[in-house]
Amino acid sequence: MLELNKSGTDDRPGPGRLPAQDPGPDAAPATRPAGDAPSAAGAAGRVPLRPYLIAGAILCALYFLFGYFQYSRFGSPSWDLGIFEQEVRAYAGFDAPIVDIKGPGYLILGDHFSPIVALLAPLYWLWPSAEALLFAQAALFALGAVIVGRTTQQLLGGRSGLCVTVAYGLSWGIQEAVKADFHEIAFAVPLLALVCRALLLERYTAALLWSLPLVLVKEDLGATVAVVGFLLFVYGRRLQGALLAAFGVAAFVVTLMVLIPAASSAGTYDYWQKIDKNGEQDVSMLDSVLGVLNSSVKIEMLVFLLGITAFMALRSPLTLLIVPTLGWRLLSQDSNHWGMVWHYSAILMPVLFLALADGVRRSRDSHRPWLASYAKVAVPVATAIAVAMTQHLPLRDLLRPETYRTDDARSQAARAALDAIPTGARVETDITLMAHLTSDRTVYWVGGAPGTAPDIVAINLDFGWSRPIQDPVAYAQQLHPEARYRLKHRGGSFVVMERTTPEPAEIPGARDD
Repeated sequence: MLELNKSGTDDRPGPGRLPAQDPGPDAAPATRPAGDAPSAAGAAGRVPLRPYLIAGAILCALYFLFGYFQYSRFGSPSWDLGIFEQEVRAYAGFDAPIVDIKGPGYLILGDHFSPIVALLAPLYWLWPSAEALLFAQAALFALGAVIVGRTTQQLLGGRSGLCVTVAYGLSWGIQEAVKADFHEIAFAVPLLALVCRALLLERYTAALLWSLPLVLVKEDLGATVAVVGFLLFVYGRRLQGALLAAFGVAAFVVTLMVLIPAASSAGTYDYWQKIDKNGEQDVSMLDSVLGVLNSSVKIEMLVFLLGITAFMALRSPLTLLIVPTLGWRLLSQDSNHWGMVWHYSAILMPVLFLALADGVRRSRDSHRPWLASYAKVAVPVATAIAVAMTQHLPLRDLLRPETYRTDDARSQAARAALDAIPTGARVETDITLMAHLTSDRTVYWVGGAPGTAPDIVAINLDFGWSRPIQDPVAYAQQLHPEARYRLKHRGGSFVVMERTTPEPAEIPGARDD
């Protein structure tokens, strides 16, 4: 299904030439000799930018609106938003990226290698809140839509670009990432869109340059960079491709084997155990490989990944770029990595939708009539799939009045609990309040900061504890037997307890300011 000839057609393998394209509404009348197809690079200047900027602004607003109201209703699904705010806050203060939520004094570069997050520091200077991170992610995802949509129109002409912008913008991978709050992969989305755009427009040096920063987004993306190098090699840029592939492999190995272990207190990369352990049981690499499709959840994910492109992405070699990410996810023993939820599929969306555009381009002149006919409707079909699936995806909540109600009893009780926690305090808490405290307090994960005797222990009794907490004060003293606590505030399901004994002389992980 994947075809690596550069012509983009089944039967015109001329080197370095893109196929003839539909002129689109803004194209000038053709004056070339017959058979001299216009290049996509030359068509770039004739594709208007404004419609895509408008579409991108709308998508940015939708993404941020969802994230903002989820945050305002104290609905964060995980601790990640708090973790990333602590990291960005440290960078903004020109400090080492210490994330106390992961453990007192924990250097986050020993967990995941994502130094690119430091680029958010200037935004955080202006807007020191978790909401700034949500906005940044919304903007980065929307930027990906602009790149994907405009590139599609350059390749296919007509209104295909705006259709693909909608299909990408509403794709389940992006929507689930928006629901999962902020993650570092937000930077990879526009970068991968730019890489794929450069490959499709035969701007091979640009593809190489845009792929380099990916190794600073997350440790596994070095493998993706290596695949970009492989594609460059296949497309005829053999030296560039070989060097980039070698760089990607080297970055992948050095990051996992040297940089992360050097920053980790354990001296190793913790996430190897996601592949070689299932709970407490050891799993061999052979068993992991044989089990890549041992779950209906994995199969469903693969079907929907390709299905959102009406399966036309299979016609493009760009689809090879999703293999490294899919590889570690399918090898993982953690079921959170397999399915359609969380943020793991967001970086696959720009690749797949530009592979859709490339697949349509390659199939229009196919000598197989059924394929040429299907290529004419693949973009509308993909758009219809994205719109239809949205009724089961997070953005559908923007049509519900209750989404915008932040004055319900639970939210009011949560805000009252926040008011009871002094600015600058060291707080141990659960996910519910966490991201609302990290901008101006030192925050620990409940149960993850032994020996610190935090000033405040604040918990949501309805958080979903394995055992109901009957006596919150006794629970706080169970967490910190070195200290004593008293009830300071209780409202609804939220309880705030303050330490009554002196602060320890030495606090694990504490830093001298």
